Amino acid sequence: MAIEVVGGGSSAVASSSHAGCARFRGTDPLITGLTRRNLAKAVGHADTSGAIPQARWMRAMTFERLVRNESFASQVATRTVGALQLDRPSEVVTVDAHMNVDTTVQLLNNAHERAVATGAATLVFQLAVPFIGFEDTRATDVKPDFAVVAPAGAGRTTSWLVMGDAKDYERVRSRIDDGRMLKGFLQVAVGAASARAWSQLPTNMAVHNFGVLAVPRNAFLQPTPIVENLHDYGEEVRLRIDERRRVAEESGYMPDQDLTSHVEHLEATFDPATCTTCTLFSYCRNELRQSTSPGDLLIELGVSRDMRRQALGLVDGASEIGRVPASTAANIEATLTGLVQVTGQVRVDSVGTAGTVNVVLAKSDAAALGVHGIGLQRVTADGRGDWEYMSFDDPQSSETRRLVMRRIGTVLNRAMREQRKASSGDVPSAVHLVVPDAATADVLVSIADNLAGIELSRLRWQRDKEEGRPAITYDGEPATIPRPIGEVERTAIALLLEDDRSRAFGLRSPTVDVRTVLARHFVAGGPTTNSGRLDYLVGWAESQSSGAIGHRAFADAIENSDHTPGARLTNVMSDDIHEALVGKRGKAPDDPVAEPELYALLVTDELQYKARVLERAIDVLAMLPTSALRAAYETIESEAQQVWRRRLKLHASDLVRFGRTYRPWRNSLVPMIESDGSCASQLLALSNPQAAHDLASDAGNRFIAFATVVSSTPLMLDIESRRIVDGSRVVMLTHNGEACVEQPAVHVNTSAGGSFKIDGLAIGPLATQDPAQPKRMLWAPQTVPTVSVGDELVIADFTWFSDLKGNRVLSVAKPKPDTTSAPKVDCLPESYGEDPPSHLWCCRSHEASEAEFSDRIADRRAKGELNPETWPPVRDGDAFEVTAAGSATGNAFDVAPRTVPDDQTMDDLE
Repeated sequence: MAIEVVGGGSSAVASSSHAGCARFRGTDPLITGLTRRNLAKAVGHADTSGAIPQARWMRAMTFERLVRNESFASQVATRTVGALQLDRPSEVVTVDAHMNVDTTVQLLNNAHERAVATGAATLVFQLAVPFIGFEDTRATDVKPDFAVVAPAGAGRTTSWLVMGDAKDYERVRSRIDDGRMLKGFLQVAVGAASARAWSQLPTNMAVHNFGVLAVPRNAFLQPTPIVENLHDYGEEVRLRIDERRRVAEESGYMPDQDLTSHVEHLEATFDPATCTTCTLFSYCRNELRQSTSPGDLLIELGVSRDMRRQALGLVDGASEIGRVPASTAANIEATLTGLVQVTGQVRVDSVGTAGTVNVVLAKSDAAALGVHGIGLQRVTADGRGDWEYMSFDDPQSSETRRLVMRRIGTVLNRAMREQRKASSGDVPSAVHLVVPDAATADVLVSIADNLAGIELSRLRWQRDKEEGRPAITYDGEPATIPRPIGEVERTAIALLLEDDRSRAFGLRSPTVDVRTVLARHFVAGGPTTNSGRLDYLVGWAESQSSGAIGHRAFADAIENSDHTPGARLTNVMSDDIHEALVGKRGKAPDDPVAEPELYALLVTDELQYKARVLERAIDVLAMLPTSALRAAYETIESEAQQVWRRRLKLHASDLVRFGRTYRPWRNSLVPMIESDGSCASQLLALSNPQAAHDLASDAGNRFIAFATVVSSTPLMLDIESRRIVDGSRVVMLTHNGEACVEQPAVHVNTSAGGSFKIDGLAIGPLATQDPAQPKRMLWAPQTVPTVSVGDELVIADFTWFSDLKGNRVLSVAKPKPDTTSAPKVDCLPESYGEDPPSHLWCCRSHEASEAEFSDRIADRRAKGELNPETWPPVRDGDAFEVTAAGSATGNAFDVAPRTVPDDQTMDDLE
């Protein structure tokens, strides 16, 4: 069969997440002669899930232009060369190959000659290299965004070619997602492998084993290079390329063959959670929906392969039912009946209570930290107040981010005052930001981290001014000193960074994700991945009163909605809002918004939808009973926020994100995280019957097990555990699917101390009565439960909780709050100034610590140990969001919109 290569080589190989699917492999463009998006159209199910919003496309184009900016191009080249421990280049030359193979050959030869003759480094943009193994056919090219050519050694007889790519990946909580970086470097590895196999590569030029990704270092899209070894990526690329060629050669598909029948006979490995980025997702999902096979329904729901045989009987009613987690069984039941399933958990959250602030955001796709608008609602002892909405004419600006924090901080300060008044001198109850999903919290924390870094930089530059030194960036460029953040802004910033530092603690809740809270109580039908949207989950939760739901029709309605409950927008709404902001042909220089009234209307409409969904979720939660353990959860957060309030008051380490905690601080968190995890698991097992059931089903769990009552007098149990044996003391967690801790006779003591005391649970030792039946045991609890023969229990080994000797009280150890680098109770604003050695690691303010750090930087700079004097360049570990005065920045809102190419998908872009 003649092989015709079409489509981009990079994206085809880098999409390795679908490589395990025979249908994906069998519809490779090598075989069909069609791009994957055109293939989806040809089989009647055009790809919609992978479409790129116009604002997102403009952001990508803006970043690519910045990478080619002269100053940043030089930085990318020199930092790449420095990271590879090569000699400092004599100069940096930038050239553009315009995605032409012949031009690429000429420019690489010229770059090699410069490198060996003068020691210059060359940054070549928009290369075109024949795809590895297909140089003779030339039906496609790999098109790396850039590559760096540099001298290979002191003798300067050879040169290195370092392949690169530019990706405008967002930094979420100061980090770029590992999965995105993996995919980016896979694409770099494709370029490197193709260049290495190319016969036209200049003599004495070698492709380096390392590659480089240019990614944004700040909200203004200014690029920074990340260099990494491509060995492992190259191995995977070679496997994928060999696999593509083998499948193409073995395929019997011919150009005149019916394409739909070819796709039908290929077996799909469908997963609703990961297949959404595949262009055939809609086709495969529709195929499963049309099927009458019970097993196909389990595939559609996303039930794992190893669990389908166990769960098949829940669908067909005939097969034997194996050990199926309660959550999976509930999902299947909800799908079949159209009614939401309850987990048995009663409320332990703080949603809708006094001291909470409900927040919704509309994030812009054109900027990593761009915000179109915000909605806020404060909850007091009198109930929920009115929503306040605000749209922003300049979503990208630093002033907009400050205003977001100012609005949140104003409401938080009011909430904190009310909580102090209500405490009557005791520990004030905690305050919480309540958000509809994790993405909203991520955006808010990222904004807070951005502003905190700017403030810390300002403090350092302020010290420079006081000492008569010039204010310059870490790289030695002139800096523009920003205005200080206000105390109101600082309150919001500090709380959000507290959330970031505590994200490894399961029991901390400065911000509360309502979707996660709702998922603790309800299990929706349909694919479990659909419950990642709050409006989907709320709709199912409301089915208790509204009636049965058709899971497919409801999922389609949610998927086709113009709005979303979280910070990120649908493609339709993103395009409409972006067009209203910048206009169809770009906005006039003096106009901040092309169509102000339409823009404000669209943003407000989006915010109101999010607010309605959030309030619907709160209304559903309000109908649920409150757990006896709710006070325990609230105590943990309130005590931790006491420490945070001291940080905020004294400006002591309150502007530090998790990634900037120094090593001893981070190491000290390990035992705290372990104790938090243990306490979280114990409280969850006590309060959530479904979670207790799943823990008992887990073969790797040593402490929780199922038990069945075989005699009530005396009390005899059949124990389903190899580790709970004769002589073990056990506590009863659930009885016939109900949490025992919620029984009226059980009392929870949350008063000050190192643990919570739970009185009234059934606790006692087990004893084997018949050696022939070692799993049937006599149970002698001090508090005897009312049970009947056949009742199903979940029990736990008492030693999992504590080492108390008595059988009346169960003790659950409280996790200790993070007090590292935190002011003590008796610390005052003047404490550090009066006795620095004693208060160095507790209440030293940012003003003092950053002034000292500024002096150390100045000393290193005077010794020539910092950029640009030193070589190789020193990496700025803080990487704060600051820009040099007059440096180029990227703003996708200043550019006239361009049409997104029809053959491009989000998978290709990222």
